[in-house]
Amino acid sequence: MATGRTHRPATRSRGIPEATVARLPLYLRALTALSERSVPTVSSEELAAAAGVNSAKLRKDFSYLGSYGTRGVGYDVEYLVYQISRELGLTQDWPVVIVGIGNLGAALANYGGFASRGFRVAALIDADAALTGRAVAGIPVQHTDDLEKIIQDNGVSIGVIATPAGAAQQVCERLVAAGVTSILNFAPTVLSVPDGVDVRKVDLSIELQILAFHEQRKAGEEAATPDGDAPAATARKQSADKGPDGDVPAVMPA
Repeated sequence: MATGRTHRPATRSRGIPEATVARLPLYLRALTALSERSVPTVSSEELAAAAGVNSAKLRKDFSYLGSYGTRGVGYDVEYLVYQISRELGLTQDWPVVIVGIGNLGAALANYGGFASRGFRVAALIDADAALTGRAVAGIPVQHTDDLEKIIQDNGVSIGVIATPAGAAQQVCERLVAAGVTSILNFAPTVLSVPDGVDVRKVDLSIELQILAFHEQRKAGEEAATPDGDAPAATARKQSADKGPDGDVPAVMPA
């Protein structure tokens, strides 16, 4: 079986823009849901709505894959699942190591979606000697002293860092020195890596802060509405609460 060390995705060589690559997993998720419901074809409008993009952007993205659909029929769901999976490199085995088996690392180890998407958790690694040998998600935790040997023995090119911020850079450097060329970073810090190493950062606190910004803005807009002028949505709700005779609710409370 092929491993991540010897095969790389074809997207860069095919000239697919990074923005399109970032949307391919969204399309694949929507298509997989359709496939599980045995839906044979889907229109660009339906798939775009399911993926949260506009249909023109979707058609442009698929043109980079050489897939244009059939007028009046749409796209073949199963073929698109295969085509996108191939472009993302998911039709092969990608061994992954997770470094840092605290609460987050353990949750990632227990995530069942990795295997179904072409990723195999090959090893769990932690600096805490008390965790060594303990099974998490059926996989024994190994000590960081053996990190380099674990990477080489399993042919790993993708590493996941779920350590505290203070340890992340050193772990990153060891992963890269051992041959890892792609890193998914959950640690709340920015990693410095050499050219040729890809890093994707996942920071849950930043995402929550962005949501807090939008909530604050919505609250400010509501507060700015004149007291005598109810927003249209509130007016519609009040109207919907009235029964056919005006003030009497259509459904009386029990």
